[in-house]
Amino acid sequence: MTTDLNNYRQRFFISHSAVRGDVVRLTDAYQTVIDQKAYPVAIKALLGEMLVSASLLISTLKIDGKLSIQLQSSDEHAKLNWAMAECDHTGAVRALAGFDAGSEEDQAFWQSLSSSNQAFAQLGAGVLFISIHPEQGEAYQGIVERVSDDLGECLAHYQKQSAQIPTIIKLATSEASAGGVLVQLLPQTDADKENDPDLWDRLIALTSTLKDEEITDLPADEILYRLYHEEEVVLPEPTPLHFACTCSLDKSQGAIMQLGYDEAKQAVAAHGGVMVLDCGFCGKEYPFDEQAIEALFTDA
Repeated sequence: MTTDLNNYRQRFFISHSAVRGDVVRLTDAYQTVIDQKAYPVAIKALLGEMLVSASLLISTLKIDGKLSIQLQSSDEHAKLNWAMAECDHTGAVRALAGFDAGSEEDQAFWQSLSSSNQAFAQLGAGVLFISIHPEQGEAYQGIVERVSDDLGECLAHYQKQSAQIPTIIKLATSEASAGGVLVQLLPQTDADKENDPDLWDRLIALTSTLKDEEITDLPADEILYRLYHEEEVVLPEPTPLHFACTCSLDKSQGAIMQLGYDEAKQAVAAHGGVMVLDCGFCGKEYPFDEQAIEALFTDA
């Protein structure tokens, strides 16, 4: 494998069959995301799984653009308010979450949780959806049925229901890394079905044996050999993944412009003469003083 062993997506095929899949591993990119805020352990795990899922799912699409997975709570008592992760066609990933941790009781509650599933359950009566934003063409959004508190199971169910493609998704995180495996059975010819009628059932059984620590710790080629060494697996060149943010001064200036001149001036005054817009994804700060506000609206 010639790419970064810490952050990549490895496509694979099983020869003479309609099976394709991907293996994703994120370490540095995952650490960059979870270091942005004081996230509880369970939310770190959930964000890791969301990052991996977005990286896996965009590989199933033939687009230049980005795919995001979003959680949005509609329950005022939910501890998890929202979360999102996205990956674009260049392999850039980022993620962010909002959660209640204002009181000692809230903090103690989050400290009692440790898994992604437990964090997902705190969404309450919320919604999970996938958004696809191609650079050319219309955006698309699909609501994912929450069949369980396992993110991989929900997304696999969505793929089968919406795209009619049987799908397996297994996700895992550790303190250091996040990883996942996606396997899909594309439409088969009659010859495919006759040649190996038990293929999909066999792959389901084999993939179910994969342990969390194998997903997070082993290179993709070792995972695939461990699972499918009796199959003829083909590995193209892997795709590097990396953390990247799309925030910019222009976007921050646009946010100021939406406030309007009077409200922007009041906001700067209320912040002691300098209002700082900070990006939750990457931590970059964009300061605006009274002179910057004057220049911004004068140029407009």
